[in-house]
Amino acid sequence: MRNPVLIIAAKDFTESRRDHFVTILSGFLAIAALTALIAGAIALSTDVATYDAAKASLLALGKPADSIRPPEFYPLRLLRGTIEQIEIVGSAIAILIGFRAAASERGRQTLALILTRPLHRWQFAAGKALAGLGVLAGGLAAIFSVSALCLHLMSGVGLGGNDLLRLAIVWAAAVAYAACFLLVSFTLTLRLRQTSTALLVSFALWLLLVLIAPQIGDTMDPDNQVAGGVFQALHISRPDQLQIMQAYAGFETLRGGIEQASLTKHFERFSFAVLGIKATYAGLPLAPILTEKVLDLLWIILAAFGLGGLALFLPLNPKTLTQE
Repeated sequence: MRNPVLIIAAKDFTESRRDHFVTILSGFLAIAALTALIAGAIALSTDVATYDAAKASLLALGKPADSIRPPEFYPLRLLRGTIEQIEIVGSAIAILIGFRAAASERGRQTLALILTRPLHRWQFAAGKALAGLGVLAGGLAAIFSVSALCLHLMSGVGLGGNDLLRLAIVWAAAVAYAACFLLVSFTLTLRLRQTSTALLVSFALWLLLVLIAPQIGDTMDPDNQVAGGVFQALHISRPDQLQIMQAYAGFETLRGGIEQASLTKHFERFSFAVLGIKATYAGLPLAPILTEKVLDLLWIILAAFGLGGLALFLPLNPKTLTQE
């Protein structure tokens, strides 16, 4: 006997591919992500060509090539725009995927009929959620693959195995991050009486966690408002800095708590470190970066598993769901 979870997942996955809904949305995300990437890759290619020309001139003059210091090229840093688009647009698309996965049967008034079949209600939810996650993972994989190909062909700096490993790790983190929003939308749409209300609440949470909370944390940090930081601008010594920070410990706790509540910040910190987008991590080996940023990754993974548990095991009332 075939697993009912896989049967439902395969059916929903096929339907989502047939209506091209996710393909169109992923196409918009890919265009937004690649616009900045291509411009950066062309600029990097120009820098590489300039260095190669200078090196060739030295060799032609009979001078050693090491007389000119080779610049450090980090092509993965050009993925900053891609990560930022996934943080905002990707999470919004995930909400729509989760909404579609839950609302498709409700729109056809077939949910109550399906639940009369010999399967547990968690199996129905698991199949629908699994299909949505598959669509989401496939879309993100396509975006990362196209981005990697553009970097490899256009930047003048080929990607190595270590670069591809970093991309794979960030892709997995992106799937877990976007899955959190998919599961929120999916859970609300399956359990609220009105699907429109579920979608509205989902986007309200998206607005709070993706756009508002990270910006509150950043704008409440005085160092972010002055180039080089407030303390450096005012030439305050390190001991005096510590004393001032102790006086504002409560403020810093509040600011840090707001940032910690945002999954977007955790995903950004992890991705920027692994890809070397943040300058302090550029050129560092992968292992120490993962060790330092493991808590950010754990936060995302635990949130995804927690929301997955809610999606599967919260009570599901088919009579309520058929009263649209």
